[in-house]
Amino acid sequence: MDKRGFLRVMVAATLATAMLSGCSSVKNLFGGRNKDKTGEPAKLVDFTASAKVNKLWSVSAGKGEDRLGIGQQPAVLDGNVYAAAVDGGVSAYALSSGAQLWHHESKGARLSGGPGAGDGLVVVGGLEGEVVALNAADGQEKWTAKVGNEVLSAPAIAGGMVFVHSNDGRVTAFDAGTGARRWFHSVESPALTVRGTAGITLGPGILFVGGDNGTLTALNMNDGNVLWSTPVAEADGRTELERMADVDAAPVLEGTTLFASSYKGRTVAIDGPSGQVMWTSDHGGARGAAVSNSAVVVTDKGGMVVGLDKNSGGALWQQSGLANRNVSAPAVQGDYAVVGDLDGVLHWLRLNDGAFAARSKMGDAIVGRPVVADGILVVQSRDGKLAAFALQ
Repeated sequence: MDKRGFLRVMVAATLATAMLSGCSSVKNLFGGRNKDKTGEPAKLVDFTASAKVNKLWSVSAGKGEDRLGIGQQPAVLDGNVYAAAVDGGVSAYALSSGAQLWHHESKGARLSGGPGAGDGLVVVGGLEGEVVALNAADGQEKWTAKVGNEVLSAPAIAGGMVFVHSNDGRVTAFDAGTGARRWFHSVESPALTVRGTAGITLGPGILFVGGDNGTLTALNMNDGNVLWSTPVAEADGRTELERMADVDAAPVLEGTTLFASSYKGRTVAIDGPSGQVMWTSDHGGARGAAVSNSAVVVTDKGGMVVGLDKNSGGALWQQSGLANRNVSAPAVQGDYAVVGDLDGVLHWLRLNDGAFAARSKMGDAIVGRPVVADGILVVQSRDGKLAAFALQ
């Protein structure tokens, strides 16, 4: 038996043992999110590039997340890039050049969630539930707080508050100036869930939060009261594994429409004010969606990248050339969708037909979502490397 086959057998045996012993979650059994990978990763096929990509800069943000399966990604705001590493603290860089502006040591905290940036703050979360707020201008610590579980997604900042979604399903609001807790909202999590926690999407006075139970919930920003809760996917099936329906990525808000995708392989468009489902698609995955002028792009757990019609949810194209390559969440840069893979390769796909347009290698596996700001794509690899790319 080869090494890959042995690993698949060991993972299956571990899951079966855990299920029989009443394990509450698969979050601690897997180092990554690709739990249903079968078969060998697709070999990359040569193609004639139709787009030219220029790497602007590359830096190290720290030792990275290794195999924790966190999916760290940078935050970009006002021309600055903020990045955290599990064992590397928090750093700020100039988006245009990659020049380091400041660095904050983590003082022993293993930083796993974020950063989030806004209102003059950069906020990160830790594997022990730490919440650390820094001054965005110089990286000086403003306050620290604590939540009851690990923080695996970026905190959100708005309305004089910082909002943290911890791995136990709880959303906690802190005063942005002092760190005092203002309110919290809890959602019961299923027995088995995908490792990861959805980031929070900000609306006008509203927080939109995806849950491990397959729902998308709108919370009043001021007090945490539920405005509506809508299933993205139903948690149905005979076993806990079959019922996994996690919404593990922040939904995308465009105008008044939300686009959310679930591990169950379902993507929906939801009317933000009412919570009513506008359309559904049987394509998608836990890592979320990216939205262009005409398409919603999703990736599934098998490595398929799919372009959906933004108005109807109908499939426009499917790209199967990255099967079993553990592709990241997509981003949209210009006329292209961009995803990373298990070998640290970035792929640019044409938005009109899904064909490969460009490719670039940057380092270790890319698990977190690439981020686009001011036309520049910034991505963080599993080993802590941070790089920026522009289309020519």
